[in-house]
Amino acid sequence: MATIGAYSEVGTLRTVLVHRPGLALERLTPRNREEFLFDDLVWVERAQSEHDAFTDVMRDRGVEVLYLQDLLVETLAASAAARADIVTRLVSSYTVGPSLVRDLRAFLLALPAERLSEVLVSGLLISELEGFDLAALNRHSLGAVLAEPTSFVLPPLPNSLFTRDSSAWLYGGVVLPPLFWHARRLEVVNTSTIYRYHPRFAAEEFSFWYPPEGDAGRFGVEDLGQGNSLEGGDLMPIGNKTVLVGMGERSTGRMVEHIARSLFASGAAERIIACRMPQDRAYMHIDTIFSFVDRDAVTLYPQVIDAMQVYSIRPGDGEDSFEITAEKGLLEAVADALGVKQLRTIPTGGNAFQSAREQWDDGNNVVALEPGVVVAYSKNTHTNAALRSAGIEVIEIEGSELGKGRGGCHCMTCPISRDAID
Repeated sequence: MATIGAYSEVGTLRTVLVHRPGLALERLTPRNREEFLFDDLVWVERAQSEHDAFTDVMRDRGVEVLYLQDLLVETLAASAAARADIVTRLVSSYTVGPSLVRDLRAFLLALPAERLSEVLVSGLLISELEGFDLAALNRHSLGAVLAEPTSFVLPPLPNSLFTRDSSAWLYGGVVLPPLFWHARRLEVVNTSTIYRYHPRFAAEEFSFWYPPEGDAGRFGVEDLGQGNSLEGGDLMPIGNKTVLVGMGERSTGRMVEHIARSLFASGAAERIIACRMPQDRAYMHIDTIFSFVDRDAVTLYPQVIDAMQVYSIRPGDGEDSFEITAEKGLLEAVADALGVKQLRTIPTGGNAFQSAREQWDDGNNVVALEPGVVVAYSKNTHTNAALRSAGIEVIEIEGSELGKGRGGCHCMTCPISRDAID
């Protein structure tokens, strides 16, 4: 059993990274919620209760649960280099304007680890710049002149709740992807700092599949999202040296090639199954329409899955070259990669109206704790019933508030250690 790395989608889950809802969600308003990609305002206390129940379920099944906020605090407390690095990357002329860079960096570096960690996730208001001469600031910073007391100097990152996207473990390494939406790009600054500097990860041996180690300007904020994007919800290490990748609203083919190059060069993977999906918020990631529930079983939304174009990518003959093969369909390609005759499929439950509603409510976005055991939102009654009829143990949690950011149990988990399948 590896101590770090995700070697399948359904092997026993050992360690998972999550983020408990908090202040960042309290800063959503009717005016800014769409900018931050939320369909509605969140009742934060209820969301916390739902999330606590979710993590309790995982702990009860023996999963070690790590919290993003705690890891940030521990990283910043343990390493002066981490503090300097994250503040330098977070506060740049691109993020706050040239006039604020020097003073804001000094302000943040003087904060205790707990407060700095809170700022990194929940943002910083103009009114929270304690000790600043605001009159002088208004004379020198156009951004400050235009700001209101409740304006953000640094934005909150409410989508940190969905830890699947800002880092993805594929076999013995991690991807730190350039996220698609501007509202999410800074999340990767936090996860990359944890993986580089936290004592727990500093003691481990693992690879950075992206960005590759040694690249100039690695993890530079200004480089994130420049026409290339990728999110962890579109990446699945399905086993047998194969990675499944979705290419829809948020992940591009160019980024898939970057991941393929790194994985193939190391021998960690020998095949990428890439799926061209509709560019639609309802199907923003492949895990919103397809997830594993057992070694040979998946839950899926057929209306999209059956219409996708699917390709297998394998190493080519020359450097940075690939062999691309069109596949009959996703199910056939995955079954072939796993060496099974045919996958068992559990479609989104109910009639046409019910299945469309349950797909939207993340009925197919379940997370496996071990083969044949998944956690799902209780509101997806028809899909959960179909899973149980297929012999899958479904542990239900409430998700009326958690789901308002368009994510389910799979989205809210980043497996850091997961066993291979037999």
